[in-house]
Amino acid sequence: MTAPLRRVAVRALPSAADYAAAGWHAAPDPARAADEHAAFVAVLEAAGAQVDVLPPVEGLADACFTYDPVFVAGDGMIVLQQAKPARAGEPPVLAAELAGLGVRELGRLTGDARADGGDLYWLDEQTLAAGRGYRTNAQAHHQLRDLLTPQGIQLVPFDLPHDQGPDMVLHLMSFVSAVSDDLAVVYEPLAPVALLEALAERGVRRIPVSREEYDALGSNVLAVAPGHVILFGGAPTLTADLRAAGVEVTLVDCSQFALGDGGPTCLTRPLLRA
Repeated sequence: MTAPLRRVAVRALPSAADYAAAGWHAAPDPARAADEHAAFVAVLEAAGAQVDVLPPVEGLADACFTYDPVFVAGDGMIVLQQAKPARAGEPPVLAAELAGLGVRELGRLTGDARADGGDLYWLDEQTLAAGRGYRTNAQAHHQLRDLLTPQGIQLVPFDLPHDQGPDMVLHLMSFVSAVSDDLAVVYEPLAPVALLEALAERGVRRIPVSREEYDALGSNVLAVAPGHVILFGGAPTLTADLRAAGVEVTLVDCSQFALGDGGPTCLTRPLLRA
């Protein structure tokens, strides 16, 4: 989760989409969104990442959140199936594009299995935490375990709370983000106790997030290297706490993408960390 980010895929917004149907708080301003995305790409490149900018997918408002449709593990990708109706068309599109970039396919979810990448969080190199909520179901856990076990990866499930219900996005990574091997940002009121215990067992210290800054996507933090993170503006207390802990914080303005409840991590599909 925190090794230096070497290659990443991102995608800008389409020229037209039904943002209301996709559950966005409001339709983004296209010009502002384009400027914000270009600035975000520049920050990723300045951090040392090769950025593959994929073309917008017309009509798919959430396709800019490239973290969710596929999951990269080991030496390839697993193509997911998404529970949110407005996102159902995203996985095959992103999978085909990544295959064109040379990413090998390890397998695909089938049948009733549903999962988002935002529910999959590396506790360590061989242990994958998997949220069980409205976006990721038990069938997906079973299929992911079958695909990951041959690579020596253990999947550990964590039940998510109901929170605001099935129509509101809640991922495991909505309330936990890795900063370094021994530090994470956590919104503790929603975090499963078992997850907090798993972090503690690994010696991971926690920087808590307030409810106000959680609502401002403060707990959605993208590590581009150990102790160097990208964070949306709007979480000044968290920013100060991270810097006090010796973390390098790069702030970006992505207010137009926040209208869709997506943070810096959501906007990326990491392909290589090393």
